[in-house]
Amino acid sequence: MNPTEHPITEDDIANFLANTPDFFERHAELLASVQLSSGHGNRAVSLQERQAGMLREKIKGLETRVVDMIRHGQDNVAIADKMQRWTRKLLQTPQARDLPDAIVEGIITEFQIPQAAIKVWRVNGIFSDERFATGVSSDAQIFASSLATPYCGVNSGFEAIAWLPEPTLALSVALIPLRVPEGAQVSGLLVLASPDPERFQSDMGTDFLERLGELAGAALSRLRAQIPNQ
Repeated sequence: MNPTEHPITEDDIANFLANTPDFFERHAELLASVQLSSGHGNRAVSLQERQAGMLREKIKGLETRVVDMIRHGQDNVAIADKMQRWTRKLLQTPQARDLPDAIVEGIITEFQIPQAAIKVWRVNGIFSDERFATGVSSDAQIFASSLATPYCGVNSGFEAIAWLPEPTLALSVALIPLRVPEGAQVSGLLVLASPDPERFQSDMGTDFLERLGELAGAALSRLRAQIPNQ
């Protein structure tokens, strides 16, 4: 057979080396003589040096991933600690009528949220004139009920923004419906706001905000009790 009819290809060479692991043991001198691009400029290096460089880059990448994992783990622990302190404060609030303010103040303090506000409806009649239970239109209640998950994004002129101390500084917002138990009728709305337009974005995850809403809603269930602790 004429070898020129079937020239050896790079794939043939690669397959040969892959299937002949002792080749470089029998031709160790090749390892030192083969010169490759260093990958950093035009300098040529030996095969061993190039392999060592590739391994160093791989190790560096793995180290970066480990550092990121540790940082994320530390962030998660910090968030869990803040959530625990906030929840403990709600449990230690003796008067039911003080819970809405405790929820808002705790969120601002623990989670560094610039502004927050809350409104609750369907409360026991003795709370119907409280600030947290007034000033909510039927449209706002319908909107809150339409939220299957928290809304995150720009301030689009929502009525709930007017509940904040400084509505004009709310450039991005999170609107969290309050349900207890899960899946029940919405009976309140928690508003978080920031002057940073990127703080709350439409593509951000809402798991944490949902847990926040569930805990706030559970605490506020005391406002709907037949004979609540006032």
